[in-house]
Amino acid sequence: MTDIDWDRLRTEAISAMRRAYAPYSNYSVGAAALVDDGRTVSGCNVENASYGVGLCAECGLVSALHMSGGGRLTAFVCVNGAEEIIMPCGRCRQLLYEHSAPGMLLHTVSG
Repeated sequence: MTDIDWDRLRTEAISAMRRAYAPYSNYSVGAAALVDDGRTVSGCNVENASYGVGLCAECGLVSALHMSGGGRLTAFVCVNGAEEIIMPCGRCRQLLYEHSAPGMLLHTVSG
């Protein structure tokens, strides 16, 4: 797992972020992850008028994981609308944990 192309993965997250639907918060988020079989999956946040039940980018990513064949996440990155690295919220950390391979790597602002 040490040969992860973090720049490519971040580019995938930025691409996903640009597809976000965030008319209420104006806070677009994109996420991308590597799967244990070599695939890349991504997701974006999708809001609705019932503000608290919008879908985080990580939810879309995990849905894409299962729609494309399942597997375990091995590396993950999340970005905001300014293309900055951000951390998943607590709910999403649990979601990622349940779908990750042992030792999944998470790109943080510190690297």
